[in-house]
Amino acid sequence: MIAPTAVVDPSAIIADDVEIGPFSVIGPNVEIDSGSRIGSHVTITGPTKIGKNNRIYQFSSIGEDPQDMKFHEEETHLEIGDGNVIREFCTINRGTGAGGGITRLGNENWIMAYVHIAHDCIVGNNNIFANGASLAGHVLVEDHAVLGGFTLVTQFCRLGSYSFFAATCHVIKDIPPFIKVSGPVTIPRSINVEGLRRHGFSAEDLSVLKQAYRLLFRSGLNTSEALSRIRETLENRPVIEQLVRFIEASDRGIIRPLKRSSIGE
Repeated sequence: MIAPTAVVDPSAIIADDVEIGPFSVIGPNVEIDSGSRIGSHVTITGPTKIGKNNRIYQFSSIGEDPQDMKFHEEETHLEIGDGNVIREFCTINRGTGAGGGITRLGNENWIMAYVHIAHDCIVGNNNIFANGASLAGHVLVEDHAVLGGFTLVTQFCRLGSYSFFAATCHVIKDIPPFIKVSGPVTIPRSINVEGLRRHGFSAEDLSVLKQAYRLLFRSGLNTSEALSRIRETLENRPVIEQLVRFIEASDRGIIRPLKRSSIGE
């Protein structure tokens, strides 16, 4: 299952059924669990742990040193869960000592070509990153988010579950869950209605989320005032609790509409 031209360090722990393509290099302190397939010309550097049934395509660089000038060869880690697809020319770096020491990619993520996931990022499950999307260091992505092509996310931003990003977004603030955003000057557009329907959210959930969206982004209220109004006036459904908790935990502040903008639903 390992091509004759692949180079695999003797200390690497590779399950018996793992496939490793021609000219790939697997370094020390790398673990790859069963069912995973590594394409040709892939470099995996440790300490890196890769779970089951992952597919990593050619010319990707996985687990290399972080691109951070504060990194001084301390031991840091990359963990990749199960069932991920990582397409051509992707780069995923290990963490930094000052940033928690670990970069983590969860399960069942679809990572398209030329994506970069920088040091200390934590990515959840079932996310889609289109071609060229890039996360700077320390970014948190929850679950079921969709990042359009060439979306760029600034350090320490948080992207909520079921958020949707049109192509070429430049994200400099936290994006709450369930929100659809677009534009190089990224602004909220609406609730991610189609995505939520596809994931089985009820009409009642969609209705109350639309009301919350109007209070947050179209009422003229600041974020604190809008949260108070949401608490006071909207039905306390789990989706509202999730939305409010995310915003209350924001250190960077959440995305805001342009002044005098009437964009959105």
